[in-house]
Amino acid sequence: MLEYIAIGIALFFAANIGASGAAASMGVAYGSGAIKNARLALFLCAIGVLLGAVIGGGEVVKTISGGIIPESIITVKLVIIILIAATSTLFIANLMGIPLSTSEVTVGAIVGVGMAYKILFINKLLYIMAFWVIIPVVAFFILFIGGKVLYFYQGNGRLKDRPLFTYLLILAGFFEAFSAGMNNVANAVGPLVGASIMSVPQGIWIGGIFVGIGALVLGKRVLETNGKKITRYEKTEGILISSTGAILVAISSVFGLPVPLTQVTSSGIIGLGVAKNGAKVFDKNIVKKIFRIWIVSPVFSLAISYMLVKLFIESDFYSIIVLASIAIAIIGSMSLMKIVREEAQTFNDEGSGI
Repeated sequence: MLEYIAIGIALFFAANIGASGAAASMGVAYGSGAIKNARLALFLCAIGVLLGAVIGGGEVVKTISGGIIPESIITVKLVIIILIAATSTLFIANLMGIPLSTSEVTVGAIVGVGMAYKILFINKLLYIMAFWVIIPVVAFFILFIGGKVLYFYQGNGRLKDRPLFTYLLILAGFFEAFSAGMNNVANAVGPLVGASIMSVPQGIWIGGIFVGIGALVLGKRVLETNGKKITRYEKTEGILISSTGAILVAISSVFGLPVPLTQVTSSGIIGLGVAKNGAKVFDKNIVKKIFRIWIVSPVFSLAISYMLVKLFIESDFYSIIVLASIAIAIIGSMSLMKIVREEAQTFNDEGSGI
């Protein structure tokens, strides 16, 4: 019975990965008009995700299933806890309108379990976390340099819109969906493989299918948001953004590294913005929001999985009380700081205190 619950949560998680993440890969192509039909864009996305999972998703599945904590401690109950922690973190973030990386929240949930059992492959974890920083930084500089070259040629009138750009943009979006399949499907099925509920081939096929279904059935809103409600990009800009993110994530997947595609793409977009508008891009709230998300998302899922282990497996209520007290203290301190800032602003504006 527990195995079916774990599988059900994993497939629900996979569908949400498809809806919130994989569908975004075709957003630029759809928003620019390269693909005019939303269903066609989502269909191409679903096919790309499935192919990416089946062809190149195995190495990341191995990392998620046993590269961070030993497979010997992974039980069906722990799989359920890991999946609940990761899925609930994404769900809460979706309610708040905050885009999170599925790789970060899944790794965070696994680390929470490892901390509860005091068993972690620290070197492997530090290796993964290092690339969470390195890959986005590389994306930033690639797009910065590429953007400088692009805008130079555009400024000289030597780079005009051509039909070839339409096809290249669609190809780049498909490749980005392919790379998402290579990397993100593992987040849903890796814990199942770790508990021997599924084999690696079964996991990547079933996970890939459900991520594709999620993109096809639930991804239209994300597609519309990314493609038409956020800043629109020229086709040449879209080609740079999608192809850079896809190449970096695909290379990471070959080496079994779960990396945050959302952060890679966001860093690339920031690099392109700096190339176009200068360093003032860093003053925008969206950039500050992205940096905060990088820190908060894995820590949040880590805390949830740790508390669930302590509560339901070890019945360690003292640890739960300590964690809850720390959380209340942090939230209270943040609220107090906000009140102090507002009072200071009122004092400066009106020339008086309360």
